[in-house]
Amino acid sequence: MLAMLVAALDQTIVATALPQIVSSLKGLSYFSWVTTAYLLTSTVTVPIYGKLSDIYGRRGLFLLSIGIFLVGSMLSGLSQNMTELILFRGLQGIGAGAMMVNAMAVIGDIFTPQERGRYQGFMGGIFGLATIIGPFLGGWITDHYSWHWIFYINVPIGILAIAVLASSMPKIVHNIKDRSIDYLGALLIMVFLVPLLLAFVWGGSQYPWGSWQIIGLFVVAVAALVGFVITEHKVHEPILSPSLFRNKVFTYSNLAVFFSAMGMFGAIMFIPLFAQGVVGISATNSGAILMPMMIGMMITSAVGGQIISRSGNYKILGIIGMTIATIGVFLFVNVGIATSSTTLTLRMIILGMGLGATMPIFILAVQNAFPRERLGELTAAVQLFRSLGGTVGTAIFGGVMNAELASRLTNIQNTPFVSDVAQLPGGAAISQVNGNTLQGFLSPAGQAQIRALISQVPANLQGQINSDFNQFLATIKSAVSISIDHIYTIGAVLMVLAVISVIFLPQISLHPSKRPALEEAAVELDEELGLSDKAHEPEI
Repeated sequence: MLAMLVAALDQTIVATALPQIVSSLKGLSYFSWVTTAYLLTSTVTVPIYGKLSDIYGRRGLFLLSIGIFLVGSMLSGLSQNMTELILFRGLQGIGAGAMMVNAMAVIGDIFTPQERGRYQGFMGGIFGLATIIGPFLGGWITDHYSWHWIFYINVPIGILAIAVLASSMPKIVHNIKDRSIDYLGALLIMVFLVPLLLAFVWGGSQYPWGSWQIIGLFVVAVAALVGFVITEHKVHEPILSPSLFRNKVFTYSNLAVFFSAMGMFGAIMFIPLFAQGVVGISATNSGAILMPMMIGMMITSAVGGQIISRSGNYKILGIIGMTIATIGVFLFVNVGIATSSTTLTLRMIILGMGLGATMPIFILAVQNAFPRERLGELTAAVQLFRSLGGTVGTAIFGGVMNAELASRLTNIQNTPFVSDVAQLPGGAAISQVNGNTLQGFLSPAGQAQIRALISQVPANLQGQINSDFNQFLATIKSAVSISIDHIYTIGAVLMVLAVISVIFLPQISLHPSKRPALEEAAVELDEELGLSDKAHEPEI
């Protein structure tokens, strides 16, 4: 839980400080790369770490990954330019990938299947807690100290995690005779994932979707995927075995994770934009806006884990939770200018409760469907599909948003306000209305700046210009609202696909009789020493 906390905090704490970081290091053009570098390395290394932990054990790899993460954190805090920061954020991601996988996989090593639900729920709660306090903590540290300390704060928590793991975590290594490493598979999965993620991150923003850069990235990704599948069929210890997809629990769990991640990330991404730009909620950071959803997610994740542990039935809870989450997304379809902050909060709570209830389910189901010796590989696969779903969903929704706004604001330059403001001193820059400048008109600070500019004109003209400005704001708010409605319509469809995936998910009994690896290792040692009367009994 300590390792999960430090890894999850880093994902949310940096977002609030990014504007200050970019201003300090003078690197606005590299703004997105601070996040992209972390996303790429953490996602790409997940399946590799998962397989290595199965082969060599999780304890040493867990400790090593936290050490890599802390070195990356210290170097990120010491960065003197954007290039250094991007490189060191990538180093952080290399450590974070193993931390997230091992935190989930180790639960399968030390707890029985029926107990795992409780602890997977705690992990989901920790992730929700980090999402709530991360933005607040990042803003507070940046305001009162400096942005460098958002990276240094990882160090004491990370050292504490290392101390606890080194002193308490048992060394469990599964009896795998052939410890060969699939180097070619590891290379090919990196060549597949890096271009794929870059294509979805850059498509529609850095380059047009039909550009040779984006098409080229997709071609490279597809070629690497074909090579990866062929390689994994031939090697003895594949990084991600294609045979896993023959198991319905594995296939439908990952489909549900993929579709729900697409819908969830889309919801999270556009709620702050709608709340601040359309409803007019004033928030110091996105954490204040998203808090109701994250609290609901954190509570139901912990409660859902307890229910699974007591009942042993994860499928019913999965269907109920995913259905509630789908309803939550669907409720955002008809939001508009008249939506109140109270109504928005209630909808976020419903969405969060549904998503939280499903968080412990799919890793638990997959871990229970295979032998313990493959827990790392399995857990990494679920994490990989969740990351891919979030990345693809964010890219698709961003493209839909841009296309909808472009179609609804085609004549915005001809509105009376744009003509009015273009004639004012210093108003030429403000009169340029496009997707990049739209947020400036919707933010309270941007509106205050424009009102101050209007107040400088003769009194007999101020009334008309203010009226034109109000009409202009109503037009762009309506365009944003309708565009977001379309995004949540797509999100609701994706969530329905997630519900269907859960309906087809087989229910496997969570056998309380299955011994965790720690107990199993102790019994095997007794048998070897002749201290057990069951030394000759067949293994169940």
